Amino acid sequence: MSLVLVVEDEPAIAELISLNLRHAGYDVVIATDAEQAQQAVNGVLPDLVLLDWMLPGQSGLTLAKRWRGEVRTRGLPVIMLTARSEEADMISGLDAGADDYLAKPFSTKELLARIRAVLRRKAPDALDAPVDVGGLVLDPATHRVTRTVDGVPREVKIGPTEFRLLHFFMTHPERVHSRGQLLDRVWGDHVFIEERTVDVHVKRLREALSPVQCAQMIETVRGAGYRLTQQASVLSA
Repeated sequence: MSLVLVVEDEPAIAELISLNLRHAGYDVVIATDAEQAQQAVNGVLPDLVLLDWMLPGQSGLTLAKRWRGEVRTRGLPVIMLTARSEEADMISGLDAGADDYLAKPFSTKELLARIRAVLRRKAPDALDAPVDVGGLVLDPATHRVTRTVDGVPREVKIGPTEFRLLHFFMTHPERVHSRGQLLDRVWGDHVFIEERTVDVHVKRLREALSPVQCAQMIETVRGAGYRLTQQASVLSA
């Protein structure tokens, strides 16, 4: 399930967008200004941002430029929402790094179609791009997982299923995933295996990460599932 950050200072508009996105199957976080938006992105990187141009304080345009200038957020998909429909404004938004531009008022169908299109375009890049969480680096292209310990780069010996599981965790950090969700996203919803199978592979994943002091990054959330957290890696460093 994709996480969408809605950055909109008009409560009624933000709530309407949020309601429609949740109905379409997206997780949603709302921010009402640039500061809240930055805090949300710092905590959990969303899959896509709907960013209003006119915000109190810092503008959405400035925020988009900042994200494009930072390594962690450089590839963050952004759709700008604005009442400014002039061609020059649209060009400014796209030049700032927005992936798409939607002028108000817009229909829910058009918004959802634009979101799906941007996520589809970004998906191949995301699947091949190396992921770094707390110094643990996973490279899908070379199928390698590494971490520098005491100044020495060390490679993690990991099985194919554990690799896919770790890749999913690392591309969705700090979020809690139930066993059922992990089965759907890692094994595929057409595979009929017991949820306890996830526990076995999580145990193997922790064992594989133990030599590079990252086993504790995979946390068990009682009654809910599992999550990958960067905090444990920082504490162990």
